[in-house]
Amino acid sequence: MNTFENLSSIIQSRRSIKPTDMNGSKIDNAVIRDLLELANWAPTHGRTEPWRFIVYEGDAKKTFCADHAELYKANTDPEKFTTAKYQKIIENGEAASHIILVYMKRTPNNSIPAVEELAAVSAAMQNILLGATALSIGSFWSTGGMGHHPSLKNYLGLGTDDVVMGLLFLGYSDKPAGAGKRNIPLEEKITWRS
Repeated sequence: MNTFENLSSIIQSRRSIKPTDMNGSKIDNAVIRDLLELANWAPTHGRTEPWRFIVYEGDAKKTFCADHAELYKANTDPEKFTTAKYQKIIENGEAASHIILVYMKRTPNNSIPAVEELAAVSAAMQNILLGATALSIGSFWSTGGMGHHPSLKNYLGLGTDDVVMGLLFLGYSDKPAGAGKRNIPLEEKITWRS
């Protein structure tokens, strides 16, 4: 296989592996560091490199999940609060090896448009997901729970213009990844102009 074929295979085989399908085996921190190095090579306008990572493992992972659940409880209308969702937030980290909280650190003076900074961080996150796939590590990009709620930003001490992009759950899984599919044919997404 040539380089393009290898890359194509990795991209097309990437799948979301739910944290509950992970088996609890630990990923070496050096491997996590390697994945973050891939993220650090994402494209970035003006070389602002707006991606930031908070890596949770071990007891810190458990504490974060418990705190995240408490944020959900404290900031959800009692009529919309469910114990099942509260428990799921706590339990999501149990079988994952690591949780990486990813956020966009806004450029001082907002010199680069926010949409470009968000795109750069998304590209960094995709690099992590593709690297994990290449290493047979399951991954799940979550924006659930309090991911987009101001209470999580406050908990993390982020700035007003910073944006939480999501949680990346990483772990090994004994379940094979499911088949991939796309709902809209590629031809319907392309307009060729000559």
